[in-house]
Amino acid sequence: MKLDYSRLDPELLPILESFPALNISRDNILEIRALMAETPRPVPPSGLIRRVEEVGTPEGPVTVHVYRKDERSMQPALLWIHGGGYVMGAADDERSMTIAHECDVTVFSVDYRLAPEQPFPAGLNDCYNVLSWIMQEADSLGIDPSCVAIGGASAGGGLAAGLALKNREAANYPLRLQLLIYPMLDNLHATDSGQIENHPIWTRDASFSAWEMYLNGTPGEAASPMAAPARASDVSGLPPAYLNVGVEDLFRDEVMAYARRLMAANVPTELALFPGMYHAGEVFTPTAAISDRLNRSFLHALSDALR
Repeated sequence: MKLDYSRLDPELLPILESFPALNISRDNILEIRALMAETPRPVPPSGLIRRVEEVGTPEGPVTVHVYRKDERSMQPALLWIHGGGYVMGAADDERSMTIAHECDVTVFSVDYRLAPEQPFPAGLNDCYNVLSWIMQEADSLGIDPSCVAIGGASAGGGLAAGLALKNREAANYPLRLQLLIYPMLDNLHATDSGQIENHPIWTRDASFSAWEMYLNGTPGEAASPMAAPARASDVSGLPPAYLNVGVEDLFRDEVMAYARRLMAANVPTELALFPGMYHAGEVFTPTAAISDRLNRSFLHALSDALR
């Protein structure tokens, strides 16, 4: 199946002329990371306090980038997980800084281990160990442990959904929200939107390649639900959820299906759909009206959850 590009928001089209769809594999992932590393790193908004922590865990140290507007105690907090298909990306991403600034919360952005060098469950374990650190060291971190959310975008959203499942089965720390921004949930893409081959930016082939690296193979239906949350048989007892996705995103139908399952399990759930939006379109064209709507939507949801 092919996507009719006339369905895309016109403001999101020009960037596609200079940014072709990603083509990733085990053979070229190091090259792609090197190209991404040449991109200038985002500058924190004026006045934002930034520090870097090395968190000791049973599996080794994990670097965490911390952003906050001031040093007051008992702040709400967000554990943030960057995107990048489980195989690339960086913790000092612009969205983590924007959230700290706009929502006036402390954001802990996790520099988790990446596949294929460190496939599942390495990255998820890093995120869970950092969540445990936040909760156990809340006083010294100036955090209110009763006012913590987890979240991420794309693969980071998938990791956040997996973290919610892992947390439920382990310490079950109280969480105000799982913020799932067009999350990468389903290793099978066995949906209508998952059959389209020519999505902008993040294609079906690229996604299958990323999943193969993350899962260290192609386990299909047998994939762990903590790696591919769409495989979870039970989503009851999870924290409230906000999910969004573009109508022209490869992940559209799997995100909608996961939201429906959460609602059926009596998990308070908000689902936002954005017409004409392709995967991460708001990152590439942040000035577009639809991009502004998407960003305001999740920022409002997070602010409300952490009040």
